[in-house]
Amino acid sequence: MKHGKPAPSVDTWIEETKRQSDTGELGMVLVHRGVVRATSKAGGLITKMSLTYDAERLDALLGTFRAQKGIAEIRVWINEGELAIGDDIMSVLVAGRFRTDVLPVFEALVAAIKNEVVRERELS
Repeated sequence: MKHGKPAPSVDTWIEETKRQSDTGELGMVLVHRGVVRATSKAGGLITKMSLTYDAERLDALLGTFRAQKGIAEIRVWINEGELAIGDDIMSVLVAGRFRTDVLPVFEALVAAIKNEVVRERELS
């Protein structure tokens, strides 16, 4: 049984991004899907995760990252609540012109979300 809210379709996100972007300038789309795993960051076993996030901080980060050179689209979905092993935690899409534009923004955005936006409690 899945908990939280259903994740958006990544395929739909990609198709919408392609339709809404200047396809002559769209060269890369990267997607991250985080999933609750059964082992904690410290290596112990967990049975579930409690997750909340700061929507205002997320909005601020998105504004900053969307303004980066060569970025055509960014989408983020974060699940919230009590999540079971195997539940989706988040989805992140970053699309843009070149790999050299997209990869650094993708990596920095996912790290910022993990470090500044979400609050996870692993429960055993």
